[in-house]
Amino acid sequence: MVALPDRLFMSAAEYLGWEPTQEDRYEYWDGEVVAMSGGTRNHNRISGNWFKLLDDALLNRDCEVYIADVKVQVERGRKYFYPDVLVTCDKGDDDAQIVQFPCLIIEVLSPSTEAIDRGAKFARYRQFQSLQEYVLVQVDTPKVEVFRRNDRNQWVLSEYDLDDRLLLESIGVEIAISDLYRQIQFEADNLDKYVGWVEE
Repeated sequence: MVALPDRLFMSAAEYLGWEPTQEDRYEYWDGEVVAMSGGTRNHNRISGNWFKLLDDALLNRDCEVYIADVKVQVERGRKYFYPDVLVTCDKGDDDAQIVQFPCLIIEVLSPSTEAIDRGAKFARYRQFQSLQEYVLVQVDTPKVEVFRRNDRNQWVLSEYDLDDRLLLESIGVEIAISDLYRQIQFEADNLDKYVGWVEE
């Protein structure tokens, strides 16, 4: 693959035509094309666990769950992001590339993206009137943070640990936090036991 310059700019229409032809994924921020960084094995496993649990739970529902390779149109012509996992239950979401009406967005945190996932991205995601829950998942320690939109359009934080169960109110699905961390090995400094330990 040809290396991109440090900064690449194009129109939204050019980005939407160009980006699907690339081997890697790129987000779009007000004219600037931003390369997505690679993740760790634990990051990938946690995202996969989320997808499997939600896909199984939504099997007979009019909802779709997507992982990694489907982007959301945060602001038409200006911002297009790739959440780690997202769910839409809106029949208006019929575009082959883009989700416009997510009800649930999940970001699995990494050191290189945590600040932007908590800050700039969450600020933009809150623009979705359809979005009811925004979930942040730690990789190095079993902790899940859920921001829920209440009936006054305020975002309320709830935190979950390894022994908890989480009810995703946006889609009516309950999952065990331990299932999210299946086959994840935590360092002893972060936890004095392992979840789903698999010997090498």
